[in-house]
Amino acid sequence: MEREATCRCGALKVVTRGEPVRNSVCDCGACKRATGSAFAWNATFAADQVSTSGPASQFTRVAESGNWARTSFCPTCGTTVWYEIELRPGMISVPVGGFADAAYPVPAVEVYGELRCAWLPELAPVQE
Repeated sequence: MEREATCRCGALKVVTRGEPVRNSVCDCGACKRATGSAFAWNATFAADQVSTSGPASQFTRVAESGNWARTSFCPTCGTTVWYEIELRPGMISVPVGGFADAAYPVPAVEVYGELRCAWLPELAPVQE
């Protein structure tokens, strides 16, 4: 199965092949700020399952874990289309909203659940 995620203006795209190795939500403050929402919902794939096209800019920051996290986003509309983190080499994560797929599978893992908004239900703890 192939799925395409795009930025808001459509200039930056990612195509994924197969199912993600991880489908998760993250409740950390950085993800909340990046999405402007209560959490981030991400699908993580092996790098060889992902191809990208279009112009991308990158922003690298130090995550709560102390490791780097690098987002790739559209320089025109600012939408993050994929990201990589130091703790998962060879893996690429895609914000699920970029797929605009209402039938996307339910996330199975929650990261930083202790920071979850009180009104959200709990997901399974991360098992890494």
